[in-house]
Amino acid sequence: MNALRITIDPVACDAYGYCAELLPEAISLDEWGYPVVDGRPLPPELVATAERAVRDCPRRAITLREKNAR
Repeated sequence: MNALRITIDPVACDAYGYCAELLPEAISLDEWGYPVVDGRPLPPELVATAERAVRDCPRRAITLREKNAR
């Protein structure tokens, strides 16, 4: 089974914080406002919200990646 995980491109990110507002269950902000993710697979109930966070990122710095669950 494959799981979706959030990844952030730190070079592209400008620390707007929309992602953490939309998906606080999976994304927090550091002291400078940049997103921090823990790398855990997303629960199925958060996938639609994560897709919105990816779509709404003004810098397109967020992606969802499929990883093999172990």
